[in-house]
Amino acid sequence: MIHLGPIPLRGYAFCIIIGVFVAVWLGNKRWIARGGRTGTVADIAVWAVPFGLVGGRLYHVITDYELYFSEGRDWVDAFKIWEGGLGIWGAIALGAVGAWIGCRRRGIPLPAYADAIAPGIALAQAIGRWGNWFNQELYGRRTDVPWALEITSSTDGRVPGTYHPTFLYESLWCIGVALLVIWADRRFKLGHGRAFALYVAAYCAGRAWIEYMRVDEAHHILGMRLNVWTALIVFLLAVTYFVVSAKKRPGREEVVEPGASGGDADGEAEASGEDRAAESDEQAEADVKDDVKDEAGSTKQT
Repeated sequence: MIHLGPIPLRGYAFCIIIGVFVAVWLGNKRWIARGGRTGTVADIAVWAVPFGLVGGRLYHVITDYELYFSEGRDWVDAFKIWEGGLGIWGAIALGAVGAWIGCRRRGIPLPAYADAIAPGIALAQAIGRWGNWFNQELYGRRTDVPWALEITSSTDGRVPGTYHPTFLYESLWCIGVALLVIWADRRFKLGHGRAFALYVAAYCAGRAWIEYMRVDEAHHILGMRLNVWTALIVFLLAVTYFVVSAKKRPGREEVVEPGASGGDADGEAEASGEDRAAESDEQAEADVKDDVKDEAGSTKQT
């Protein structure tokens, strides 16, 4: 736990906060490079982040309801988000709703915004996973590898020992996903939501095999963990969207934000306005000179 003066800040929450800042920072750079205005990503994140946190918590509580609503449990714990427990599937789904609201208010297409923010989300996940290290959660089978996670607490059914740090594997995988999306976006000029779809598909591919290594309690359907099924279904949806979108709308959007022209569009608009004003003044001065010449010519003729 970190103390900011009298305010306690748990490691889990600290990692999430840092992840959000990194996602907004990288998303802003990519948005500007695609022709958007400075600050737009942060403005929309004001909608997306709270929705995402609520969605992530809801998914966790619904899929692990017995941790909060079974006999002997206190349902109030479902609101203690700082103690850990966020489902990325719910965070992305409801976060997208928040982003859609923010985009709609600014007249921005959601797919274009999603493409800009995609690698930043992957990096935010990579950073956020280290919150699981602080909470000593999300680990795999027993192992004696040098990078094994040592569990020292015996609470909540944990058995002290050394285990595969699946949170670390997922963190490294997410960094790889971010680099893949950045490279593919530059190489193939991905647009209309395809960079985001690539991020989703790549993340799901990694989440599926990492999920198999985990030993924590989970719901199973036909012998597979619920999150494995979710990863497979979302992977297929992302790939389908990528392929269909590439056929219907090849290339990248020409305009991602109305009235913006890249960089600090507000500053450029102001400068162009001054240029137009100067041109108008010059034209008016030229017209006056022409009128004077015409009058002088008329006087000579009379």
